Amino acid sequence: MAPAPHLSDSSAAVFTSARAEARAHRRGLEARLLGPGPATLDDIDCLTLLCGLDEAAAAGLLSAFGSLPEVMGAPAADLVRVAGAHAAAQVKLAQELACRQLQRPLRDRCVLSAASAVEAYLRATLVGAPHEQFRVLFLDRRNRLIADERMSEGTVNHAPVYPREVVRRALELHASALLLCHNHPSGDVTPSSADVDITRQVVDAARALGLLVHDHVILGGQQTASLKSLGLM
Repeated sequence: MAPAPHLSDSSAAVFTSARAEARAHRRGLEARLLGPGPATLDDIDCLTLLCGLDEAAAAGLLSAFGSLPEVMGAPAADLVRVAGAHAAAQVKLAQELACRQLQRPLRDRCVLSAASAVEAYLRATLVGAPHEQFRVLFLDRRNRLIADERMSEGTVNHAPVYPREVVRRALELHASALLLCHNHPSGDVTPSSADVDITRQVVDAARALGLLVHDHVILGGQQTASLKSLGLM
């Protein structure tokens, strides 16, 4: 094992001082969070507290991915590369907690009567992801959420989907209905011809087994498109 690099007394003093300043800055952010409230913190402040980073490192993390939603949705390996394992773990934990909180109401009430809650949940799950993901919300007879599963992940503009796998999984979960969704990392939510084709294939495969597909939702940036509302399914 290589010996640890030796720091001169002056370099060690600077390093110690920088760490102390970073800790003091985080304590100040904590006081603002618990006092005046989270509205006083900007995105860099939030990442500084969440990830245990200094301000410069938090700013670098935000700059590397472009926005806070993109940081939260970034792959763990990319987060580790930019900010280290601890920061990556904290970000992914925060995303998971947010998704669980948003998912809970969908398990307790009819998904079809909670369009805004569904969109908020899908946005937390998908927006910021660098590649297309095709997800399926599996619903029971009362249209409550049984499970949300990623059925495929692909490139920036394509995720392969196999209708038989979607339907097979629905039968395994004893689902009665499905809600399809995927993201467009480009931000343009206009359905492609491939989006329309695969939707119709899944609808046909599901109908043959008595399953209903309620909609196919596409998310990109701050935009959302419904193939059902567009008359494409």
